[in-house]
Amino acid sequence: MSPTSLPPRLRIAAVLVLIPALVALALWAFAWPAARTAPRDLPLGVAGPPAATAPVAQQLEQRKGAFDLHRYADEAEARDAVEGREVYGAVVVTPRGPKLLTASAASPAVAQVLQQAAASGQEIATEDVVPAAASDPRGAVLNTSVLPLALAGIGAGVAVTLLGLRGLVAVGALAGSVALVGAVAAALSHSWLEALPGNWWAVAGVFALATLAVSGAVAGLAALLGRPGLGLGALLVMLVGNPFSGAASAPEMLPEPAGALGQWLPPGAGVSLLRSVSFFDGAGAVGSALTLTWWAVLGLGAVLVGHAVRGRTASARETPEREPAMAG
Repeated sequence: MSPTSLPPRLRIAAVLVLIPALVALALWAFAWPAARTAPRDLPLGVAGPPAATAPVAQQLEQRKGAFDLHRYADEAEARDAVEGREVYGAVVVTPRGPKLLTASAASPAVAQVLQQAAASGQEIATEDVVPAAASDPRGAVLNTSVLPLALAGIGAGVAVTLLGLRGLVAVGALAGSVALVGAVAAALSHSWLEALPGNWWAVAGVFALATLAVSGAVAGLAALLGRPGLGLGALLVMLVGNPFSGAASAPEMLPEPAGALGQWLPPGAGVSLLRSVSFFDGAGAVGSALTLTWWAVLGLGAVLVGHAVRGRTASARETPEREPAMAG
């Protein structure tokens, strides 16, 4: 039964119920993480002799559940951990007093939180080990790139489905589309705005892979479920992946399970991978790259499988049933 075949009263009732429900879902998805932003097991280093770092660690541990402390022998070891994306920052105890190492490229919001936590009302020497781009110190370009990439991926998946592209043709169209998206996004964010430094091809590749993960998922769900798959894929990306990505802060700043779930979805994995290739020479990129690759592979595989299954179903329907031959 199609929706248009329903009585007018039922169609009106559906609009009256579904629209407010969708608004409530969107407000929950976006407002809840924003209203509950706070550090939760945020990886933070403490470097120096054990006796000297004990008071610092005790001070940080008073904020129960806020930080996941990692101990390092000296400043050099802590600096390597920050540059390798093992921790967001580190408090180094020196003869001249404590010193804070941060990485605003990993998250300007987290760097600010660490300054407030380490200072505790006093001034503390701070060094930004891996700074954000000078032209974009607040990371606004990276934060705002999540929504356009999600829309581009959803748009590509919807276009392939509604235009009737199937199988290898659909896969080729998606691959070509995301390659152009990656080139355009890198040209804007890397070459023009200079907000994402690093290798141009690596940045373009991440943009393309993140978009392919979204478009493949949307088109794959549509291939398996029909047009309802388009809505399911779009809702998954826009109302879960986008607000749970942690782009504006960090996954550890979001309430659970939003932070962890967001990193398993293309928007969150894409943001994390962009940070790694743009500022950290690829450190910490493996997990995010694998997540995006699996989404892309499974999505494109669903496109091919859905085409094959529907082809067999159509062939079976078109094959006329043979009538039994008359004896004699």
